[in-house]
Amino acid sequence: MNKVFCQKYKKELDAMLHPPMPGPKGDEIKQNFSQKAWDEWISLQTMLINEKHLDLSVKDNRKWLNEQMNLFLSNAEYEKPSGFIPQS
Repeated sequence: MNKVFCQKYKKELDAMLHPPMPGPKGDEIKQNFSQKAWDEWISLQTMLINEKHLDLSVKDNRKWLNEQMNLFLSNAEYEKPSGFIPQS
């Protein structure tokens, strides 16, 4: 499997096979983040959508979720579901 230097974990990890979304943003994520980082984001995203009852047909909800993705991938402070305990 191909490797990528993951900007989230600051080390070489397995690369994604395909961009996770269409367009330049998907290409940027594929080039800079590992499959592991993306899988963890998808898990967190699912928890956030469910806990906050987000309707993704609402533009502001999609915008907020995209901001949380950027914060998560850049290791900044992001929204965590209540009771969330990150795995170590």
